Amino acid sequence: MSPDEAQAVASLIAAQGEAGPGPALDALTRLTAPFDMSCAFAYGPGGTARLIHDGYSASVSRTALSRYLKGGFLLDPFYVACTTGVAEGLWRMRDIAPDGFFASDFASSHEVHPCISREAGTLVEEIGFVVPLARGEGAVYSLMRHRNGLAFSAEEFQALAGLGAIVAACLRRLPCQNGGQDVSPPATVDNERAFERAFGDRLTPTQLAVTRLVLRGHSNLSIATQMGITEGTAKLHRHNIYRRLNISSQSELFQLFIQRI
Repeated sequence: MSPDEAQAVASLIAAQGEAGPGPALDALTRLTAPFDMSCAFAYGPGGTARLIHDGYSASVSRTALSRYLKGGFLLDPFYVACTTGVAEGLWRMRDIAPDGFFASDFASSHEVHPCISREAGTLVEEIGFVVPLARGEGAVYSLMRHRNGLAFSAEEFQALAGLGAIVAACLRRLPCQNGGQDVSPPATVDNERAFERAFGDRLTPTQLAVTRLVLRGHSNLSIATQMGITEGTAKLHRHNIYRRLNISSQSELFQLFIQRI
């Protein structure tokens, strides 16, 4: 399909009635590249998350999904992408995630990551269409493959990217109406204050900034680059954070965050 053809179809979809386009969008994208699960979230600039299309399999934990919406989404690279101005289009998770994300606890947590079962490593790959919405929101339509499958090939990725105009038109309709979708209300979590509520009584503002990056999967080198400090200083900040919180690992830091949100 050419870009012009895609744009024409996108305009047609945008002019349709009130039926939610989520399931139809799944059917269309599956014709281009098969996948096991899908979902779409709308993220607000103040730190909110709404499930606007539930294409998860029946095995997805509703408890994990609830915890994700209550604040776990703050650690999701696609949330960060929506709130930091990543260009509209299709992205592989690995291309927008921090350098240590896939070794982080969030990436393999069955407690707060809806796509992960109790058997770590279930998710082979996640790709997502990032689309800016009105009022400063951004939406992501994610397609996922399970552990025993293969990552999306370059050809599949390119073909899906060609559907970008159609996906964008659908996502811009989904947050506006229910249409039979499992649409959740916005979470009452503030992007900055969630971290402050979790750790602000024991950490300095600089240590809070470092903690946020650690939880999102940044290495010491990446933290140093993000904050304009040396790698050694980033390492020292991490050491002092652990000492103040009376913990000794990133896993313990993650558990504290999940407990406090």
